[in-house]
This record gives sequence, C-alpha cells and structure tokens, in this order.
Amino acid sequence: MFCYQCEQTSKGVGCQTQGVCGKDETTAALQDLLTHAVKGISVYAHHARLLGAADKRLRVCDPDVDAFVIQALFATLTNVNFDSDRLVALIYEAVAMRAAARCVYERAAGESGIAAVQFGGAAVWIAADTVEGLIEQGRSVTLPARILLESKEIANLQELVLYGIKGVAAYAAHALALGAGDVESFGKIHEALCFLTHDGPSAAELLAMALSVGELNYRVMEVLDKAHTGTFGNPRPTQVRLGARKGKAILVSGHDLHDLYALLEQTRGMGIEVYTHGEMLPAHGYPKLRAFAHLAGNYGGAWVDQAADFDAFPGAILMTSNCMQEPKATYNDRIFTSSAVNWPGVKHVEGTAFGPVIEAALAAPGFTEAGGREEITVGFGHHAVLSVADKLVEAVKSGKLRHLFLIAGCDGARSQRSYYTELAKAVPEDCAILTLACGKYRFNKLVQGKVAGLPRLMDMGQCNDAYSAVQVTLALAKALECGVNDLPLSMVLSWYEQKAIAVVLTLLWLGVKNLRIGPTLPAFLSPGVLALLEENYNLMAITTPEKDLAAVLHGRREFNPEALLSGGLSARL
Repeated sequence: MFCYQCEQTSKGVGCQTQGVCGKDETTAALQDLLTHAVKGISVYAHHARLLGAADKRLRVCDPDVDAFVIQALFATLTNVNFDSDRLVALIYEAVAMRAAARCVYERAAGESGIAAVQFGGAAVWIAADTVEGLIEQGRSVTLPARILLESKEIANLQELVLYGIKGVAAYAAHALALGAGDVESFGKIHEALCFLTHDGPSAAELLAMALSVGELNYRVMEVLDKAHTGTFGNPRPTQVRLGARKGKAILVSGHDLHDLYALLEQTRGMGIEVYTHGEMLPAHGYPKLRAFAHLAGNYGGAWVDQAADFDAFPGAILMTSNCMQEPKATYNDRIFTSSAVNWPGVKHVEGTAFGPVIEAALAAPGFTEAGGREEITVGFGHHAVLSVADKLVEAVKSGKLRHLFLIAGCDGARSQRSYYTELAKAVPEDCAILTLACGKYRFNKLVQGKVAGLPRLMDMGQCNDAYSAVQVTLALAKALECGVNDLPLSMVLSWYEQKAIAVVLTLLWLGVKNLRIGPTLPAFLSPGVLALLEENYNLMAITTPEKDLAAVLHGRREFNPEALLSGGLSARL
C-alpha cells in the first residue's frame, strides 16, 4: 500500500505497510479500487451532461448515480470506512452504477444523433469475481503504480485534485442527507473525476483543475450551509454545558446534524440524555436542535481523544461520520456507526433506525450523578457575526480591535499541534480569534473575555462551516472597502484530512494570500508546486507562535498571483 492523503502519514512521506489511521493493506487496496471504479462512472456521467448541454436540455445523470458517487468517495476519506466487506460491496455496486451511467450516456448520444465514444480504462474495467482478485486489481491502480505511467510531479498533482474532490464529496454527502443537492455541482464532480482519467495531463492543466475544485467546494459549502440553516435555523450564540446530567446517556460524534436530529426525535420523552462530542459541539447553536430539552451538553474533546472519552462515557455511542479510530474492547459493544462510517465488528445502523443505539443506552448504567456546570459558547456563524458587523467594522476603524485571527482546522495527534494552543494564548487582548472545526479544542476553554464589546473568541462551527468564515471575510472586505488580503485578518490553519484540502483550494481560488498551514505541509505537494504557491500566494508553513505572531502584527509581504497559471509553471516543474 501507499497512502499520504492525511497529515499524520508515516514519517511525513507515506504509509506503506499499515496506515497510521489504522487501515490495513487490504482496506487501502479496496479503497483505491473503489476510487478507480468511481472515476469510470464519472466518465459516462460527464459526457452525458456534455451532450445534454449541447442540445440545450437540462439533462442530468441518474440521481441515484450522483448520490452513489458522493457516498462512495466519502467512504474513502481518512477515518471513515475500515470494513473490507462493505468496500467490496461498494465496488460491485459501482460496477452497476457505471452501467446505469453508460446507458444514460449512450441514450443521450443516440438522441443527439452522434456515435457513442468507446471509452477505455476505468470506464470499461471489469471487476474480479473474488475478493483476492479485487485486492490485486486495487494494487494495480495505487499511487506507485500510476507513478510508473506518469511523472511523480504529475501524480502528486492528480492526488491534490482527487483529495480536493473527496473533501467536496464529504460536504455534499452531509447536504444530501438533508435533501439538498446541486445538479451543477454533481456535474463538476464528474468532470473533475473524468479529467483524472486522461492520459498525459500537463502540470498547468492539473493546477487549474485544482483551483476549479476550490470553486466547486465554495458552491457545495454554500449548499450545505443553506441546508443546515434552512433545516435547523441560523446558529445563535449559545452557552453549552460541559458537565454531565444524571441519567441514561447517548454520545453522538462525527459531523452529521441530520442523524443527531433523528436520534433526538426518537429519544424524546425516554429519559435519555443526548451529548455531543468532537465536531458535533456546534449543534447546540442551532435553534431547532437546541429546542430538545434532552440535548444535554458536550462531553469530551476532539476526535483524537475519543478512545479515552468513549471508554469513560457510561452510555451508548454513535459515530455519524469521520473521524473514527479503532474501538477499545471496553466499549466495542456499545458503539455504533451510521452513514458512510464502518468498522469491522462494529454494529452499523442503516438509515436512521436508531433502536439498537437506544437499547444499548438503556442497558448501560448512565451517569449516576450530575457533573460540573462549566460552559463554553458556540453559535457564531456568519449570520450571528454579520448581525454585529457595524460594531466589528467600527472597532477595526477605531483601532480598538487591532487584528482578527482565524485559527481553524483539524485536530490531530502530533505534538506540534501544541503550536495552536500557544498561538491562541499569545494573541494580544486587543485582538479577536475566529475559530471553527475540531482544532479549536486546543484552546476553546482558554481564551476568554471581550474586546471592543465583542467576544475575543468566536466559535463559527464545524469544518463544514468554513463557508461562514469566508462570508465574514468577504463582508468585512466590502465594508472596509479593501481587498481580502488588505484586511487586518490572518488565517492560520491546521489540516488533517481531505475536507481541509478542499477548503484550502477554495481560499486559493478566492485569491487569499498569506495562509499559514501546519503542523506540516502536505506530503503530496511537490517542491515545484509549493514554490509556486509561496511565490504567488505566500502560502507558508507555520514556524513558532512567537515568530508568526510577530510577522503578522508587524507587517506582511505583498505578492502578485497573476502568474500562477502562466508558462512559468511548466518551466518550474
């Protein structure tokens, strides 16, 4: 196997025997093969759409095909699906979906009066009829195998595009769970995956596609934001209890608000307290979720703390999405997965039939006494922040608010992530911090107080809510009549998996410069591409909190991004 799609990849180079995440060689090969199969689906889906556009009809591929591609890609994200049996089933389902997409394409070609193209590669690949055969086929499409066909630079850029699309698929999957989908976005996903099947792409073409994925991600994040707020209301600043209530309990981790809502409905009036964990913390800011009296509070920290948190939790546990770690034997009988999440031997809930989760909660002891009453505040989505935009703008203009820091992104296990704790603690008292995603657990109980009448720490939500941060940035630039790169705002990001890559591509597409990323830069960014991103966007790795804080508050370099896709790219690579 070879995998370097997450930040914690072995030695900063790539996992080659077993994933740091816990996946083995079999799982890795099957995930690679599933990705290959999905590309084949998209070949037909993309060309069907091209024909639909040509005859000015809004032709779409089979909605079931679109939804399957989203869910299948989601299954290949880091810390989502570790179950080889489920991956095998998805591969065979992908073959059936490819046949359906091919029928749509061939029908469109016939109606347009043209001959259907006979595609090759992933579009005609035949699945082996044994698991062993599938594993061997998976090994033939892994990154090392593709590097033999393309240069390493080109293969790395292909992976950058692919990981961005995987991140987009995760956001799209959460939107689909709430009944929200965007035909144009599905079309762009198919276009990008189809592009990845082309022979001999240039570096310039691949980097252009990566930026296009950033644009696509912006659109999909907007769809997800509207799905969340349209379903559950606009988040409001809300105090969240961190201590326990006495009684039976269920802990919900992951990101999926749809599953949380369904569970709250099914446990209404049963005497079961429901707690959020990890990236579910922002759920408390949504009025429709907050209305449930048995949404008791938040328990534990980020996903990296789950082994200790889940072990100590005296009730049932539901994982609704990434990031899942191998369960300990002490709680393996009371943890459940839903949606795209699977782990061998862990009970999986189909749809929202949460009866087994509820039964496990009733059988567990629950909390025998109430805990502390410490609270933290969430709910500073873009609606809430922009409702006080006049105060924010006035504070900036008057100098009372010197600088805004967006310290956001994923948590992880590397010790270097203490950087984000120290940076947040060192931010001066005349500055404010915007944060989102689970990296905030590094400091969200430490930064307190107000500046110019505004909270010094504003939690904007999940990684799924990166759209909020973008909207606030754009609105501030408009109000202050300047470009986003002229704002007294600095972005310091922590990445772990593919959703973070999609967000970074969105920021680059928007022309945002001076991004700081850590704790390490992605292993799949080749030296040539990194040099270009530094030259044109001043994208940089974090150093130390002291040095970075001094650099931010005492002047920044200006760079010209115009040449990113010029001929200089090919010369550099």
